[in-house]
Amino acid sequence: MSDIKKTDVLIVGAGPVGLFAVFELGLLDMKCHLIDILDRPGGQCTELYPEKPIYDIPAWPTISAQGLVEKLMEQIAPFKPEFTFNRIVAGLEKLEDGTFRVTTDEGEVFDAKVVVIAAGGGSFQPKRPPIPGIEAFEGKSVFYSVRRMEDFRGHDIMIVGGGDSALDWTLNLQPIARSVTLVHRRPEFRAAPDSVNKMYALQETKELEFQIGQVTALTGSNGELRSATVKAPEGDIEIPVTRMLPFFGLTMKLGPIAEWGLNLHENLIKVDTEKFETSVPGIFAVGDINWYPGKLKLILSGFHEVALMAQAAKRIVSPGERVVFQYTTSSTNLQKKLGVA
Repeated sequence: MSDIKKTDVLIVGAGPVGLFAVFELGLLDMKCHLIDILDRPGGQCTELYPEKPIYDIPAWPTISAQGLVEKLMEQIAPFKPEFTFNRIVAGLEKLEDGTFRVTTDEGEVFDAKVVVIAAGGGSFQPKRPPIPGIEAFEGKSVFYSVRRMEDFRGHDIMIVGGGDSALDWTLNLQPIARSVTLVHRRPEFRAAPDSVNKMYALQETKELEFQIGQVTALTGSNGELRSATVKAPEGDIEIPVTRMLPFFGLTMKLGPIAEWGLNLHENLIKVDTEKFETSVPGIFAVGDINWYPGKLKLILSGFHEVALMAQAAKRIVSPGERVVFQYTTSSTNLQKKLGVA
């Protein structure tokens, strides 16, 4: 079949961990093709919080989520990875020669010697709050993520939720908004204590409002909000709103990956900690999608997992070839691959 695309490694997911996998695999001369359900690289970092600062990436005291993705794309450029976006990996079968045949929901076919699942939490979508008629405002004045902070400048913003995303965007948007009202059903939060303290400090100075309660109704026309009704302990309150950000979490689904016959642990893919290989030889899982004892869902943990995975993948892609461990700081061979020699 001439329309089958062949690659050494097929990576499912183009978030930060999937992107860094290209780097580690590329150092070992493996060609990568990435497939992602989104329309661009970056995963949740790009889709949900591109301007949110990240503080625990080594050597970067602070970097935005989008900034991290851009740096990773710059880092992997020498290896010329190929991407297929807006696709779900629908099927997988192992061929007689040991390679994997992967198909997408649009019918593309890929043959790969190794498959790496770096799909974060799987295919994800924000949870819609139970507010009557909210669908009419979605995409115009109700949003489930912040792509550009400037789009919210000068608006009366209502943020609904009690987790890190709700508190982070309350603090980040307050300086540019006309008004900010944070709504949560109770005074206790699931967010970082420092963020909660900062929010209460801004409430004390009347730079934002915090309202205990639940949003029960929206008013507006042609997709544009005018106000929201909040059922509060003191009774119903109508609050002017032109932009709403509900943060009720994400619905994560493995999707078709769940049908691949992999051993799962609470809807995550179980792996070993030597190679981060799944129960199917040749299929690896790295990042938030995997599980093992002591697992931490951190980007930097995914980076570590990728480095070990690449060593094992090389033995499958190039059987019999001796894998020589090298440092990028001292190996002229690796430096030539990176274009810095």
